[in-house]
Amino acid sequence: MIITADINKRFGTLQALCGISLQFSRGECIALLGPNGSGKTTLIKSILGMVVPDSGTLHFDGENIKGKWLYREQIGYMPQIGRYPENMTIAQVMHMMKDLRKSPDKQLDEELIERFGLNSLLNKKMRTLSGGTTQKVSASLAFLFNPSVLILDEPTAGLDPLSSEVLKQKILKEKQKGKLVIITSHVLSELDDLVSQVAYMQEGSLVFHKTLSSLKEETGQRKLSAAITRIMKLQHYE
Repeated sequence: MIITADINKRFGTLQALCGISLQFSRGECIALLGPNGSGKTTLIKSILGMVVPDSGTLHFDGENIKGKWLYREQIGYMPQIGRYPENMTIAQVMHMMKDLRKSPDKQLDEELIERFGLNSLLNKKMRTLSGGTTQKVSASLAFLFNPSVLILDEPTAGLDPLSSEVLKQKILKEKQKGKLVIITSHVLSELDDLVSQVAYMQEGSLVFHKTLSSLKEETGQRKLSAAITRIMKLQHYE
């Protein structure tokens, strides 16, 4: 589905990505983890076509994305911090995105709009929304066009527990449909019931890419956070 081969990217003296080679397949929910500055955001932006790597190749559904843009219509992206025109209402933002994507209404997935109760807030202007409500708008837009790939950056940040659970159930539902879901998060406890694979980055390099089951078996830990802590300690002492 998505294959990166020896991706490198430098910003001035900073080597943001160092030979990243990964393969993400349909039907997987993958946690892309690592400390701040590890290169996660640069890798995501490379997949989205927002950053052009200095070298290496990136394939989407078997096709090299270099110079291409239509593949992006198959990706639903939820940024960590959604930024929208402040004077527009939620309804206007939704209509604007629909016009840009030109997607038939019958193909739209408005489940999250309903589950989050956004239908009663459609006339609210974006500048008046709380951070949590803005997150709900971002999540709803990511799923709205029924994409085959979902890239969710800190998706539960700012959400109340009930809304967070609604979003997690939606993620699982889409994964079961055979979609690829990539999640970045610092709240590892929220990922235990979601992800099937873990890719861990540090200082622009890929430290490991393992299935969650093999990671837990290798470390003897039941929780993702404990498993990652254990494997990083083991690698530190090697």
